[in-house]
Amino acid sequence: MRKKFYITTTIPYVNADPHIGFALEIVQADVLARFHRLFGDEIFFNTGTDEHGQKIYQKALEAGKDPQKYCDEYAAKFDNLKSSLNLSYTNFIRTTDPHHKKSAQEFWKLCAAKGDIYKANYKVKYCVGCELEKTDSELTEGICPIHPNLKLEIREEENYFFKWSGYKDKLLNLYKDNPEFVVPDFRYNELKKFVTSGLQDFSISRLKEKMPWGVDVPDDPKHVMYVWFDALVNYISATGWPEDEKSFSAWWPGIQIAGKDNLRQQSAMWQAMLMSAGLPNTKQIMIHGFITSGGQKMSKSLGNVVSPYDLVDKYGTDATRYYLLAKINPFEDGDFTYAKFEEAYNSDLANGLGNLVQRVAKLCELKNLVLSFTNPFDPSFPSISSHIENFEFNLAIEELWREFSDLDAKINLDKPWKKSDEEAGKDLKVYLEKILQLTLPLSIFLPSTAAKIQQIFAGPKISAPSSPLFPRIG
Repeated sequence: MRKKFYITTTIPYVNADPHIGFALEIVQADVLARFHRLFGDEIFFNTGTDEHGQKIYQKALEAGKDPQKYCDEYAAKFDNLKSSLNLSYTNFIRTTDPHHKKSAQEFWKLCAAKGDIYKANYKVKYCVGCELEKTDSELTEGICPIHPNLKLEIREEENYFFKWSGYKDKLLNLYKDNPEFVVPDFRYNELKKFVTSGLQDFSISRLKEKMPWGVDVPDDPKHVMYVWFDALVNYISATGWPEDEKSFSAWWPGIQIAGKDNLRQQSAMWQAMLMSAGLPNTKQIMIHGFITSGGQKMSKSLGNVVSPYDLVDKYGTDATRYYLLAKINPFEDGDFTYAKFEEAYNSDLANGLGNLVQRVAKLCELKNLVLSFTNPFDPSFPSISSHIENFEFNLAIEELWREFSDLDAKINLDKPWKKSDEEAGKDLKVYLEKILQLTLPLSIFLPSTAAKIQQIFAGPKISAPSSPLFPRIG
C-alpha cells in the first residue's frame, strides 16, 4: 500500500509580486514532494494565497480596484510559479474560496464551543506589515525589526480574542514529546523560550465597519476574522475538512515549511488553535531563513527585490532551482547577488554537469557506441536521501555533485579516447550507467535537466547534443 505524504508551504499575502524568498520555500517543498513521489508515496502538496486582511484591503483601495479582483490578479502571479519553477504541487488554495471560508467558520465554532473565544476591548501596538500585535519585548527601539519602515499603529477597539494564554503548558508538552517538531534546533529553542516566557491572548477579529475584507465571524455580522486565524485553517481546509473526513484523516497531519518570520504563528498559534478545535497537531515544521541581496534585506524601497520570473527568464528554471537549493543554506539566512549566481552557474552547471554530459555523449558518438542496459536502476542513494529527509537540501546536492565530479575524474584517469572502440565501449557503458543512475536523484532537484540527460542517453545510438545543457555565461 502506498504511503501518504502531505507537504505544505505557507500561503503568501497577495499584496506584492512573488520574490525569491517565497520561491526558496516552494522549491524546498517541491523537492520533498518529488523525493517521496520517487519512492512511490502518494503526495498531497499544498500551496496557495492568503487574500484577506488590512494590508490587502489597503492595497486594493490604493489601486482603485475591487478587493476580490485585486486578489484574483495577484493569485494568478503566484499560481504561475508552477510552470516557471517546474513545481509539482497538487493543490492551490485561496482563502477567498467559498469552501475555505466555510471551513474557517466551522473551525471558529469548535474553538468557541471549547470556551477559547471571548469578546473584549483592547489597546495594542500593531504592525500592519506583520498583521500582528507587538509587545515591547518584540520591538527594537519601539520599531518592528521586520518592518522598520512602517510606523506602529495604536489600536483600541472591541474584538474577539483567542485564549492563547491557556495553552502554554500544552504547547510545552507537545514540544517535549516531539523533539524534532521544529527544525532546525536553534529555531526550536527560540520557540520554546518564547512560549516559556508566557503567552498573551490574541485578537482574532476586526470590526467590519473599519475593515470589511475578511471572513464573516459566525453569528456576529459586526466582525470579520483576523487574517491569521482565517489563513492558518487553509492547511486543513485544503484536504476537504470538515465535510470530507476521510480525506482529512488520510492526509493530516502533515509537514509544513515556513520562513523564520512565521515561527510563532505556525509553531505556537496554529498548534494551540488545533488543540482548541480538538484536531491533530502538525507532524513537523521546517523553518528557513531569509534571502538577502548583497548583504541587505530585500525591500522595494531599496530596489533590490529579486523576482524568480526574472531569474528564470535570464538563466532558466533549473539554474534558478539549483542556486536556491545548493547555495542558500536551508536554515540560515542566505545571500543572493547576480555575480554569485553566475559563478555557481558556470562552475557547477556549465563546466561541471553540463560539460560531463557533453563529453560522454561525444565520446559515445565518436566510438559509435550502441547502448544496451538490462538491469533496472536503483533510485536509492542513502547519503543523499538522508540529507533530504533532514531538510539539508544543500548537502544533498553537494553529495550528488561529488558523484558527478568523481565520475569526471574517473574518465580523465581511464582516458577512453586513447583506447580501442571495444575497450572504450566497456568504459563508456560504465559511465552511462552511472550517469543514468544519478539522474534519478537529480530529477528531485533539476527535473528538466534530468529528463534531458535521459533523452540524450536513451540510445541505442548516442549523439552529442547540438547545444550544451547549460551554455556558459560570459
